[in-house]
Amino acid sequence: MKKITLIFSFCLISLSAVYAQSNTTFNYSIGFPVGDINDFIGQVSFRGATLDYRKMVNPNVGVGFSVGWNVFYEEFAKDTYTIDNQSLTGKQYRYSNHVPMMINPTYYLKPGETMNPYVSLGIGTMYTRRNTDMNLYTLEQEAWNFLLQPEVGLQYMVNDAAAVNVSGKFNYGFKAGNEIDTAQSFFTLNIGFTFLTN
Repeated sequence: MKKITLIFSFCLISLSAVYAQSNTTFNYSIGFPVGDINDFIGQVSFRGATLDYRKMVNPNVGVGFSVGWNVFYEEFAKDTYTIDNQSLTGKQYRYSNHVPMMINPTYYLKPGETMNPYVSLGIGTMYTRRNTDMNLYTLEQEAWNFLLQPEVGLQYMVNDAAAVNVSGKFNYGFKAGNEIDTAQSFFTLNIGFTFLTN
């Protein structure tokens, strides 16, 4: 394993020496829950941000990492809820925090042009923390999910050093077998700025 890591690192360093440009993107992220997250919280999330960094191997291919944070929230009316065979009466507040972290090889279709569409596939992990608050009580559940994140996006070049970025991502966190034993999935619409450096 150590030899593979050294070889992979050497290849990345060699490739980055050939083509040294990189880009860093800061996005505001809007989340749309699906599957189990939608069953727990049905509201769209306006609390999200992502950071994407890509080192360009050549004009069409970039390799880097991505990290994000999306928080889903919903307030439920006063009612009687049953949690772990106990019934409580009151308002219920639900939170679901998701932190995806991954490497993301990316292919740019039209480098050097004003409109540069791209596709990417993130591979990594996602930390999930789910809270259910009622009165003085809280139920907290956590999980680490293996994550795949396909992305389709577009960079609109403002000048040689900056671009406006728009993308759509689908986060699919596989079943983890932790406290949350179901797949964790959501779509995001991302809008932000990309800064290009040599």
